Formats: sequence, structure tokens, C-alpha cells
Amino acid sequence: MLKKIKVLRKKLIRWYKDSEKFFHLLVGLPSYEKYIEYHKKYHPNCKPKSRKEFFLDSQDKRYGKNGSKKCC
Repeated sequence: MLKKIKVLRKKLIRWYKDSEKFFHLLVGLPSYEKYIEYHKKYHPNCKPKSRKEFFLDSQDKRYGKNGSKKCC
């Protein structure tokens, strides 16, 4: 029984991670994992942004600070 629970737990975790990636792509959120890969490759001596900082910066770039980006 415990083994089945562990297997189910692993499947749920994987499903959640995969669905999170899908929905981020769906709404246009950039990938933090890709950012980290890029950062390690091209800026190895600099500290990368935290996941929260990355998310907030991405939102600011997409919508402007405080949601004030205007198209016209």
C-alpha cells in the first residue's frame, strides 16, 4: 500500500510540474529554468534572480510597473 502511495505521489508531482510549464507557456510567462540555464552559461559570476524576482520582473516587462503599460 505504501509503495502505491509513493508511486501516486511521484505521478502527481510530475503532473503538476508539467501542467505548470504548460500554463506558463499558455499565458506567456517566461521559463525560470531556461533563465537559470542562460544565466549560468553567460553570466556565471553573477548571482541570478530568485524565482520571485524573476516573476515580478517578467510581469513588469510584459505589463509595465503596476500594470500601467499602455499600447496607445
